[in-house]
Amino acid sequence: MSALLEVQALETAYGPSQVLFGVAFSIHQGEVATLLGRNGMGKTTTVRSLLGLTPARAGSVRFRGERIDALAPDRIARMGLAVVPEGRQIFPNLSVKENLLAFAARRNATETPWTLDRVVALFPRLQERFSNMGNQLSGGEQQMLAIGRALMTNPHLLILDEATEGLAPLIREEIWRCLDQLRAQGQTILVIDKYVRRLLQLADRHTIIERGKVVWQGDSPALAADPSLWHRYIGV
Repeated sequence: MSALLEVQALETAYGPSQVLFGVAFSIHQGEVATLLGRNGMGKTTTVRSLLGLTPARAGSVRFRGERIDALAPDRIARMGLAVVPEGRQIFPNLSVKENLLAFAARRNATETPWTLDRVVALFPRLQERFSNMGNQLSGGEQQMLAIGRALMTNPHLLILDEATEGLAPLIREEIWRCLDQLRAQGQTILVIDKYVRRLLQLADRHTIIERGKVVWQGDSPALAADPSLWHRYIGV
């Protein structure tokens, strides 16, 4: 079966400074995959290249069988690739409800699309804050809103870039539980995070990046069996 997302020999640079060197990985429909590594190793640049925000200089990115590495970001988004960005980036001057409705779309053919009702069932706290502006939410509530907003596009692939960074432990665990639910519902997900123990329970496959290069790939049992990888490349 062909991959939903296939990245091959990806090279990306900012001006004369090359950041990615031949990054390659794939994600199949229904899988949860991770990109792991210390800060500054190229994870977010990889995501930016997938989204068309930092175009690749070499290599290819295929999504749903089509090459997207030369497409504009809005075209890539309309194909069904959604991101929960680092820093959340919600609209501060829109209410919670308006933030969600602004992104409503049907980018996949699921029989049970994401709607306002489904999002607030996943994050009941958002319904309590429906009329609050984005800048009136706590950090955890903003993260829930950012995830709900991405789901409202009904994406084929959901990318979460440091979705639990800086959150209180109880809120962080609530985010993990929601990701478990999304996986159980068949949502394909790419996660960038540092909590390896939690990712071992959630994800099918992992890719570790060090200085812009893939240094290890494997499934959760293989990563769990070699904690030295955590210390060497992830800083756990």
